[in-house]
Amino acid sequence: MTALTSPLGRLRWTFADGLTLVGRELGRLRQEPGQIVAALIFPAVMVVLFGYVFGSAIQVPGGGDYREYLMPGLFAMVTFSAWLGVMTRVAADASRGVMDRFRSMPMARLAVPFGQTGADLLTGLLMLAIMGGTGLLVGWQPHRGLIPTAQAFLLMIVLRYALSWVGVYVGLAVKNDQVADAMVPLGLPFTMLSNAFVPTDGMPGWLRFLADWNPVSALTAASRELFGNPGAPSGDVAWPLAHPVTTVLLWSAALLVIFVPLSLRAYTRRGR
Repeated sequence: MTALTSPLGRLRWTFADGLTLVGRELGRLRQEPGQIVAALIFPAVMVVLFGYVFGSAIQVPGGGDYREYLMPGLFAMVTFSAWLGVMTRVAADASRGVMDRFRSMPMARLAVPFGQTGADLLTGLLMLAIMGGTGLLVGWQPHRGLIPTAQAFLLMIVLRYALSWVGVYVGLAVKNDQVADAMVPLGLPFTMLSNAFVPTDGMPGWLRFLADWNPVSALTAASRELFGNPGAPSGDVAWPLAHPVTTVLLWSAALLVIFVPLSLRAYTRRGR
């Protein structure tokens, strides 16, 4: 058995090729500074806009500062946006023939989606850091110490990585990058239909059910709990909100189990 045909050899091959493509994606961002500027400004604008516009009109359940209530929801919103960015980049590469060139090279099959998701993870870390810094400037802060704070951000990273595989699959499944661009606005209703910005108590029953079982709501609730921010779930709430950390981990595991093999199959079939 040669080094490349053994399981460990294939894993090393995939990892090495994937890191190369992570570098390629990051290099592409350097060549398109407008995307970098937008990625850096967007989190700060969201904190200021929602924090001060919504903050003047919404009462936090149980009292407390709205910006502290809001920040976990904004973190969840940025986390959920992972699949949209990956989807558009993958669709653009596929429609322009970049994927075909990659398939013609002696490259591990999983390396291309691994490169896309790995690059998005690094970009997401930067966005979370900027959003966290902006939040600190406007009055938000975690109250439960370093370890719970690190656990909250780790949950965001895990879910973001899982969602990026959804983006890879959808990007390969759509016909071209124009279709992918048209699908981007569809992510907003999914984010808004959650407890990220307002409590779900006042929603109609069927709408509240959808909001409570939304993974964005679970991540928001888990973050509020771990940060010690207002709005952490209490009392008689839906199961995902009563066990938000477990729910986020289950969502992440399910998305990875489903979409990693789907993405690999879609990438393989795209060239046929």
